[in-house]
Amino acid sequence: MLLARALRAAAALRPPTRRLLSSSSASPRALLPPPAAAAPPLARSLWQLGGGGGRTALLRPRRGSAGGVSCGCGGLHTEGDKAFAQFLTDEIKEEKKIQKHKSLPKVSGGWELEVHGTEAKLVRKIAGEKITVTFNINNSIPPSVDDEPQEEQKRDEQEPELTSTPNFVVEVIKDDTKQTLVLDCHYPEDEVGHEGEEESDIFTIREVSFQPTGESDWKDTNYTLNTDSLDWALYDHLMDFLADRGVDNTFADELIELSTALEHQEYIKFLEDLKSFVKCQ
Repeated sequence: MLLARALRAAAALRPPTRRLLSSSSASPRALLPPPAAAAPPLARSLWQLGGGGGRTALLRPRRGSAGGVSCGCGGLHTEGDKAFAQFLTDEIKEEKKIQKHKSLPKVSGGWELEVHGTEAKLVRKIAGEKITVTFNINNSIPPSVDDEPQEEQKRDEQEPELTSTPNFVVEVIKDDTKQTLVLDCHYPEDEVGHEGEEESDIFTIREVSFQPTGESDWKDTNYTLNTDSLDWALYDHLMDFLADRGVDNTFADELIELSTALEHQEYIKFLEDLKSFVKCQ
């Protein structure tokens, strides 16, 4: 009896044995201390990119700004944007220096001009008829097909002036009819006029059709006459018909001058808008 009590007392004095976890009850990683907080992979990749040379301005905030934004617009501003804006500033100055017409030139013959953005309309009224000529300066400068000159020629020769030669539509409306005669005209791409020929036409009629007067949308179901296979006698009468109403070579020359001035004016405006967009002003 006394021996049993002594054994129980000795067992109580011994420290408790630590119980090991089996592999089935818990993972060995549970016994390891939690790892130190590591930088996310994206932060590291940005740090690596920012450490080298090259185009890294996008990754570095500018002084006095947050995340590269230098104004209240919330947009991104880079060194490339700054150089772009400076280039546009210089380009605008040069374009204004060579601008021939500060205001749009007038077309002789009593034509009234209406301009809506890149679209222009010339209107003339004579003897119960209304003639309108509409054109758009977009894509009106023909591409250069000449071979590249030598470097020495580039330095000596002045660059040729860009000329706008848009397609234009002539509409002839008579007061007592419900139909409008529509003539689609254009300047030939290969040449303006024919060298060695007197009184050659610098523009041509491409298509002729009748359309309902007063309707903005023309009907594709109306017959359209293509002049490629037209009898030359009929074609000459159509050209004389236009010339009698003021659409002749003189008009075509003045239309080129007007269109070129309008195109240059819109180009400068585009550069100014682009500069404001880049600078976010």
